[in-house]
Amino acid sequence: MSPDIQATRLAELTAHEALALFERGELSPLELTRDCLARIERHNPVVNAFCHVDTEGALNAARASEQRWRRGEPVGPLDGVPGTIKDLTLTAGMPTRKGSTTTPAEGPWEIDAPLTAHMRKAGAVLLGKTTTPEFGWKGVTDNPLYGVTRNPWNPELTAGGSSGGAGAAAALNLGMLHQGSDAGGSIRIPCGFTGTFGIKPTFGWIPQWPASAMSTLSHLGPMTRTATDSSLMLSVIARPDARDGYAGTACLIDWLATGPRNLEGMRIAYSRDLGYVAVAPDILRVVDAAVERLKSLGAEVVEIDPGFDSPKATFDTLWHAGASRLLDGLNDAQRDALDPGLRAIAEHGKTLTLTDYLVAREARTALTAHMAEFHREFDLLVTPTLPLSPFAAGHDVPPGSGYVDWVDWTPFSYPFNLTQQPAASLPCGLDDHGLPVGLHLVGPRYRDDRVMAVARLLEAQLPRLTPQMARE
Repeated sequence: MSPDIQATRLAELTAHEALALFERGELSPLELTRDCLARIERHNPVVNAFCHVDTEGALNAARASEQRWRRGEPVGPLDGVPGTIKDLTLTAGMPTRKGSTTTPAEGPWEIDAPLTAHMRKAGAVLLGKTTTPEFGWKGVTDNPLYGVTRNPWNPELTAGGSSGGAGAAAALNLGMLHQGSDAGGSIRIPCGFTGTFGIKPTFGWIPQWPASAMSTLSHLGPMTRTATDSSLMLSVIARPDARDGYAGTACLIDWLATGPRNLEGMRIAYSRDLGYVAVAPDILRVVDAAVERLKSLGAEVVEIDPGFDSPKATFDTLWHAGASRLLDGLNDAQRDALDPGLRAIAEHGKTLTLTDYLVAREARTALTAHMAEFHREFDLLVTPTLPLSPFAAGHDVPPGSGYVDWVDWTPFSYPFNLTQQPAASLPCGLDDHGLPVGLHLVGPRYRDDRVMAVARLLEAQLPRLTPQMARE
């Protein structure tokens, strides 16, 4: 490792920067992987981002990558870059327990999900599995098997969920490329709370197998420190797999293409509250300032609500129906061992009728059509990612808030799982408590390129957010 690399500190490298250093021979994948593993050992006892660390497997993969780079023969676009997989996604050689004591501890763990296989084929070094709430059911991360995941900005606070482990790992740069999943905000919520970037791509462009219990609400996507690194990861994982029965045609986006230099000619709708959400004033102050940056980049910004009422009842019906499937095949002791909140919504799901479900499907279709019409006039919709700051870890809702469940405090995210649109969270500043604030960028279906182009341009105008823990 060169003295220059030591000066810049490995803990601050992006995936793009690491690959450039590999190519020039100034850094080896083995050095970078050892550094990541050392920092995981130091920080994970505090934040609980990882439920499994595959030290031996990661070092072996890094050694193989090092040899390929020495020969000038990288196997793929991620060769040697450390990354992680969420504990809902199958990974050969690593347990996938889904945060639940009801899953078998003995495995076998012999199969890679399509996303995992794409990452390996591209040369990524998989460090381990990141934590999730039980079966990914809620917007914070704690579970009966592995405990509570905490926010690197303040370990007393939640990192969000359900991809909270990935969010905490990304904020601390414990690997550069992290896989999340999002059926109601589970990529964007932790990105908003941890000051990282993540995108829920258009449904179907990243294959998902086995299918989620939440069916067509669930999307897979990247979580990284920068939008640029997410573009790199998308170039690998947004590829079809025949096992995904919902996947449509292959994604035709060139994720690594150079985007526009400005936003001239782009018309962006800005809704501060969707017309019905109570948002903390300091959150709005930071988001307002980011929107001004969009204007300075040349965009025409129109302050307007998208014009729909809260779809919470529709989402809850579909969510609870999906959760009800998790009870099938469990005995009484296993049901008793579930997170009480998960068991409650699953049992409610069992009481729903076919008519309830079909009415919700019809409402979802109507909302999807409404947003398609909205985007005929506006290239993007921008909102806050979340209406509030991170709250105490170990709670499903902010203590004393009066909220009943996690969906109550995530009103900006789940509507766009119903519509299957691409939606990203970009860190845009700090609130009055010095905690991250996310800007929510929502595009028309199949225009993920538009979302990413705006994110990459805007992030260049904003400071990169790094928690103090990452500097220690």
